[in-house]
Amino acid sequence: MEIIEEIRALKQRRNALILAHYYVDGQIQAVADYVGDSYFLSKKAAETDCDLIVFCGVRFMAESAKLLNPGKTVLLPDASADCPMAHMAGVREIEEMREIHPDLAVVCYINSTAEIKAHSDVCVTSSNAVKVVSALPNSTIYFIPDGNLARHVAEKVPEKRFLYGHGHCPVHQAVTAGDVRAAKVRHPQAQVLVHPECPKEVVDLSDYAGSTAGIIEYAGKSQAEEFIIGTEIGVMYELERRNPGKRFYPVKDGMICPDMKLNSLQNLLAALKDGKNAVNLSKEQMENALPPLKRMHEIAQ
Repeated sequence: MEIIEEIRALKQRRNALILAHYYVDGQIQAVADYVGDSYFLSKKAAETDCDLIVFCGVRFMAESAKLLNPGKTVLLPDASADCPMAHMAGVREIEEMREIHPDLAVVCYINSTAEIKAHSDVCVTSSNAVKVVSALPNSTIYFIPDGNLARHVAEKVPEKRFLYGHGHCPVHQAVTAGDVRAAKVRHPQAQVLVHPECPKEVVDLSDYAGSTAGIIEYAGKSQAEEFIIGTEIGVMYELERRNPGKRFYPVKDGMICPDMKLNSLQNLLAALKDGKNAVNLSKEQMENALPPLKRMHEIAQ
């Protein structure tokens, strides 16, 4: 395709790095330098020596890339691509929790705004949350914003006391136990792989619950040939690419994040051409939101 050739030529000319989350369209994944989940992509953002980063995902991801690369330009192909969950936690609630619980660690899911990160002790992703939380000296954990992921991590780290945020991912929250049972009727030989942002009753019915990267890894290693996938359908591209002999089915129709799908080849090309939609954070946000992100990388290593 002519547009792909133009993107590749501009990327080289501008010394740009293209990062793409597993939830964006397959055409974008195919042209990106790196495709992954939030943790993997944040690592690649931290390691790059490119002058320009184009993040094909949503705003909190691009903000994290900017925090790790304050001297570089970070662009979003579509400035309106956001994550509803990222706004489901508040500074006032954090401050109130700190007053009530003196031994509190505020653990902030990376799916959050820079402002929330700035008021947290450490960030986590679904890939490393158990490892990071386990390593913290604090006995009480306030895990924000995703309540479903918080409860999943709490089951893995029973020695700590958890206080839960009230946020959720609209796509994952919409999956029900009934959806899983119905999918199993349609595909009785299939294993069920879900994201821990799904409700507990969905996770309890799964054969595996983990990050998008974990789901992909599990499917590759499993001897099963069919899988029911309980996360955003963009992950199907990588699952099918890596496992051409296996079959993958969405747990239900409509597993689509509209914000992720705002990324397109057309606005990726426009970002490379015009340098629009740069992510900018205040000096205060840069200084305060970076330490929790860096602490995550240090512990997760």
